[in-house]
Amino acid sequence: MTTDIKKFTEQKMHKSLEALKTNFGKIRTGRAHTGLLDHITVDCYDTLMPISQVANITLLDARTIGVSPWEKKMLGTIERTIRDSGLGLNPVTTGELIRIPMPALTEERRRDLIKIVRNEAETTRIAMRNTRRDANTNLKSSLKDKEISEDDERYNQDEIQKITNSYISEVDKILQIKEAELILI
Repeated sequence: MTTDIKKFTEQKMHKSLEALKTNFGKIRTGRAHTGLLDHITVDCYDTLMPISQVANITLLDARTIGVSPWEKKMLGTIERTIRDSGLGLNPVTTGELIRIPMPALTEERRRDLIKIVRNEAETTRIAMRNTRRDANTNLKSSLKDKEISEDDERYNQDEIQKITNSYISEVDKILQIKEAELILI
């Protein structure tokens, strides 16, 4: 019973951490990386498909992403979708290749991005604390139903707190790395 609660708690916290990493990956740092386009979907034959399923995505240099569609008629659609994605990118078509130069970040934009990153991290910490609270509530109800003893409840609450602390420290490490990335580039 208690191992199920701990396992479920750890799984939820792991999912929260993975979601944070994904969200941080969407925040551009001035350097080009292909993961920036992962969440963009393109209308292909009346079906929304990830851009990686309709084109090759490569890095042309440190500040330029290249997208070469598998079908030439998709060039305009892909270019429009990238421009309208809200990432602040301005793709340029040259022949059969779409070039996406990464604009340089201004100091003001860097500060805004750092605020966004810190907010994302705090949201993740809150989600983890809520998961801890739910696990502790489950333990208390198990104690109330006399499924576990008071000692087991206290021990498991301590174990859940250790799990929570380790995941929150992981969030802090990821946040520090992302902030450093935003400041230095």
